[in-house]
Amino acid sequence: MDSINKLTELFRKFPTVGSRTAGRFVYYLMKLPKERIDELTSAIQELKNKIKLCQLCFQPFEANEIVSGSPRPAELCAICSDTRRDKNLLCIVEKETDLLSIENTKKYNGLYFILGGTVAMMRKEDISQLRIEELKKRVKDGNFSEIIIALNPTPEGRTTSVLVEQTIKEINQNSKITHLARGIPVGGELEYTDEETLESALEGRK
Repeated sequence: MDSINKLTELFRKFPTVGSRTAGRFVYYLMKLPKERIDELTSAIQELKNKIKLCQLCFQPFEANEIVSGSPRPAELCAICSDTRRDKNLLCIVEKETDLLSIENTKKYNGLYFILGGTVAMMRKEDISQLRIEELKKRVKDGNFSEIIIALNPTPEGRTTSVLVEQTIKEINQNSKITHLARGIPVGGELEYTDEETLESALEGRK
């Protein structure tokens, strides 16, 4: 496989990137000066070297960032290390972009847990890729009065919501479990939902 095809195949592995888009990326890079290519490769290396996952919510963050005038704990992101957040609320989302979408509404001040995906019809291979054991530990160690299951209203998301709710009930009978209201269209995704609709779904959870 030559260099063009090899790089095209690598880009095709990116989410939502098809063959044509991958090819455009490659030919665009070919036109860039060496300095821009070096800048890009350096940024990718920094991404792997400096970014780590929060030990509580699994959000990616840069460890040397400063929060509220002082360095944050090396293992926690800005949200989990923020003493102003409501420690009694936990919101479970599928992926990082869903967390950001909820944060952008500025209507939620609790903590998060990124599940890392969804399952299709409860397939064991899908379930094994989720952070179910990590979720159990998070729920056990926390003292949450309410746990919000904020997964996408897709068939996979609804199936995963059932699994998550069962998991929580097995280890915690005290926390109130809620779901986002139906303001989000069936089959939609939090990542692409406008802030007003997401805000309504968050406020109307039950």
